[in-house]
Amino acid sequence: MSLKGKTLFISGGSRGIGLAIALRAARGGANIAIAAKTAEPNPKLPGTIHSAAAAIEKAGGHALALQCDIRDETAIQEAVRKTGARFGGIDILVNNASAISLTGTLDTPMKRVDLMFGVNVRGTFACSQACLPLLKKSAAAGRNPHILTLSPPLNMDPKWFKNHLAYTIAKYGMSLCVLGMAEEFRDDGIAVNALWPRTIIHTAALAMIPGIDTDRARTPEIMADAAQVILERDARGFTGNFCIDEEVLASAGITDLTRYAVSPGKGKPITDLFVDQEYPDISRN
Repeated sequence: MSLKGKTLFISGGSRGIGLAIALRAARGGANIAIAAKTAEPNPKLPGTIHSAAAAIEKAGGHALALQCDIRDETAIQEAVRKTGARFGGIDILVNNASAISLTGTLDTPMKRVDLMFGVNVRGTFACSQACLPLLKKSAAAGRNPHILTLSPPLNMDPKWFKNHLAYTIAKYGMSLCVLGMAEEFRDDGIAVNALWPRTIIHTAALAMIPGIDTDRARTPEIMADAAQVILERDARGFTGNFCIDEEVLASAGITDLTRYAVSPGKGKPITDLFVDQEYPDISRN
């Protein structure tokens, strides 16, 4: 199902994976609301809601730039209202905004814990809650509504908790929203799925983590292409799934992933967090 004329509400989409998803949908003629905090340029973090909106328009979509802190319930509700008023509804919510701190329990200040829980868990729940009335209308109109959350498969192996407990809980909180909402809104015809990368993705957040070999990362476009495949699927037939980007693309016949390498030939990509399987040692990685 094409995304032409569909309306996406993307949290934190001014850069990185969120922006890549927006641009991929824009090339198909989608309407996109970018709900993010950054309205003024930041020398440490490229991209604002306005630069994202301009890129979306240039790519062929229609954009709405919304300055919004998703920890603020009122701000979310107003952003959703403005999106509905501008585009006539919402068909797709992408819960992309996330905060990260790969620190142990004694090295994670409560301010950082509150940020991760506020953005990751509360923000995902609040954006979903605010968009759901419009997503239900989209379902009733046969417009194939989706919620796509960028969060990992649930895995209770202690190794994913011991080194960065607060971050793991915050990301798994997003995944639990997927697990629960998929069942809660299954009969409404609203798909709720998660998407996570097999390998690390080169974003501004990744670049801020010391010791990461970004040459062995992939570009955000791999997540954007995988998201597109999911969002074009039948909402009533594909919900409650914890998807890995590679597997989604393989299901669409895309197995040569060379185009997504940050630095082709620099070695096989580094496996991301929360993914147990080692990256296969194949020639076309």
